[in-house]
Amino acid sequence: MIPFIEGLNSFAPFASFARHSFCYAQVISNRPPTFPLAPAAPRVSNALRVNIALVTETFPPEINGVAMTLAHLVEGLARRGHRVTVIRPRQNSRDLPRSDGLYEELLCPSVPIPGYSFLRAGLPVRGRLLKSWRSDRPDLVHIATEGPLGYAALSAADKLGLPLTSSFHTNFHSYSKHYGFAFLTRPALAYLRHFHNRTRITLSPTAELNAELTRDGFHGMRLLSRGVNTEVFTPAVRDDALRRSWGAGSEDLVVVHVSRLAAEKNYPALFEAFARIRASQPSARFVVVGDGPLRKKLIRAYPWIRFTGFLSRADLARHYASGDAFLYASLTETFGNVVTEAMASGLPVLAFDYAAPARYIRNLENGLTVPFGNLTAWHHAADTLAANPSLRRRIGEAARRTAEGISWNHVIDGFERDLHEVAGLTVPNAVPAAIVAS
Repeated sequence: MIPFIEGLNSFAPFASFARHSFCYAQVISNRPPTFPLAPAAPRVSNALRVNIALVTETFPPEINGVAMTLAHLVEGLARRGHRVTVIRPRQNSRDLPRSDGLYEELLCPSVPIPGYSFLRAGLPVRGRLLKSWRSDRPDLVHIATEGPLGYAALSAADKLGLPLTSSFHTNFHSYSKHYGFAFLTRPALAYLRHFHNRTRITLSPTAELNAELTRDGFHGMRLLSRGVNTEVFTPAVRDDALRRSWGAGSEDLVVVHVSRLAAEKNYPALFEAFARIRASQPSARFVVVGDGPLRKKLIRAYPWIRFTGFLSRADLARHYASGDAFLYASLTETFGNVVTEAMASGLPVLAFDYAAPARYIRNLENGLTVPFGNLTAWHHAADTLAANPSLRRRIGEAARRTAEGISWNHVIDGFERDLHEVAGLTVPNAVPAAIVAS
């Protein structure tokens, strides 16, 4: 895989196109952010101000957990006074740099990802990045994704001697077995290890994942968890009219699921749980929010499930809050932002005991967890949750209280400390980042 990526950079026609394709840049003027953020921490002094180039294959206007996580981090850092330039693929001909007042955007050429018409991969514009960073040298480069654009940034930053950090958001190496390419698992892991070990630190969202990647030979692992916006995701936006549109009465059970509709999300376990609940409660309703390559197939196979496709942030919050339980069967997550969003919305969550559920859910107190991959326990827990309204109510209220303590500002504090360290800046009286991570 490594020669393949490097080959893209060296293949003459491709490289020529990449070098001569313009990226679209704009420094922005004030416009409200697309979603409310927590109150900003105090702005840093000029001595601690960092000029950060953040490179990512996914970012708003795309809608997914990684994109929204990066948006929170970027806006949080910018509000503290850091200079942030986001380098991302241009999504379509109407996609222009945001005019926000907070940060700059550099939009680069892109191609659609097969099977994901709504996602695009950035082209390896190494020459363009070299030119840009020679004329306006960042203090450090943070690479959030490992695709062609990310690899081009890695190569360009290496050549210029720029400090590099990275983050590990997606278990791509574990996806291959879900698409009939299990033989690619080890090469994919080797590529990811090669990629991240060329950066000074790699940030992942859980201590569990850090330990796993360290065992697999990744160096410099640090913790960067996730926050949740409890002003957006709240039980207060529960909508009885929306429930009625689903055919649900006030006493009927509505089970919600939010995810990309793809093979790695373990949909057989989820829909078997739905079918068992439906058999015992014919009035129950099932709402699945999201899109992906399996959507058409799932709609045909399960006509009794409401598939909504992608939703705006506000509509997504209403869908969470208007449900009664949240089931999440995925076994391939690095974190699972939807788990904390559902908790903030006051929903009892059932999930396997790893990633975000392992960190935040205490079984039968503020959610339900079952041992990783144990389908017998999964179905028993789903049946229990569906059959007990008082249990759902108690656990949902506790889940909301837990979510209220999951602060984005705390997450950004840790990210800022790591960036200061790599950029060679010392924060007086700062707690070492490694201690904070533990």
